[in-house]
Amino acid sequence: MKIRVAAAQIPVYLEISKNVAVIKMSIDKAGDDRADILLTPEGSLSGYTHLFDGGEADEALSEVTAYARERNIGLALGTCLYEDDGNCYDELRFYLPSGEYLGCHTKTLLCGSQDEVPKGEIEYYKIWPLRSFDYLGIKVGGLICNDMWANPCCTPSVDPNLAKLLAKMGAKIIFHSVNGGRDASEFSQKTCRMFHESHLLMNAFAHNVHIVTVDNAYPLNIGVSSFGGVVSPKGWLTRFPDIGTHVETYEINC
Repeated sequence: MKIRVAAAQIPVYLEISKNVAVIKMSIDKAGDDRADILLTPEGSLSGYTHLFDGGEADEALSEVTAYARERNIGLALGTCLYEDDGNCYDELRFYLPSGEYLGCHTKTLLCGSQDEVPKGEIEYYKIWPLRSFDYLGIKVGGLICNDMWANPCCTPSVDPNLAKLLAKMGAKIIFHSVNGGRDASEFSQKTCRMFHESHLLMNAFAHNVHIVTVDNAYPLNIGVSSFGGVVSPKGWLTRFPDIGTHVETYEINC
């Protein structure tokens, strides 16, 4: 089966209104390219923070999903959100082009310090069990940032190899939403990026899956922490430049 996937390497701000404008621009580009689904970075709607306005985020979610439905574009939307249980989750939310909500993946390998009691985002977000989704007849899954590579500098939990588990669930495509911390140092721009890229390539090869991946493009003058694009079991099908905003559509034959 074939599916047209759009990936949006876009800036993620702390201001929800700015994020809505950028996501709607990405939806327009994906719609013009006749994409079936658009992937956005981690926290692209709410901002990559637990300190967001829950009511504003809910309104923004309604606005963005309605806009995508009008353009007949499905979403793999990265956002943090407060759910009905009162807890905050770092989510990748899946919507069909019709607007039907399929469910979400919540970030599982939450980042934290190596202290006996870890500090960091692991203190603020909760986790739901891993799951896969039937998307237009294709089994897909979602991972968020560190879920793919379990960075040894900031992963206090044991790596369960989530990409492998999704493949065992039957996933043919993994949508990977990233918001990697970075700076202009050689360690960040070379060592970390090579670490991230090698995990994308190795997981696609080892588990015979396609991986659609995008990182936060902000700040726009510094290279992303992880290349965006589409990875097949044989390597990159398309890879974005490391700097700037890029929204591209690629057809995957599963």
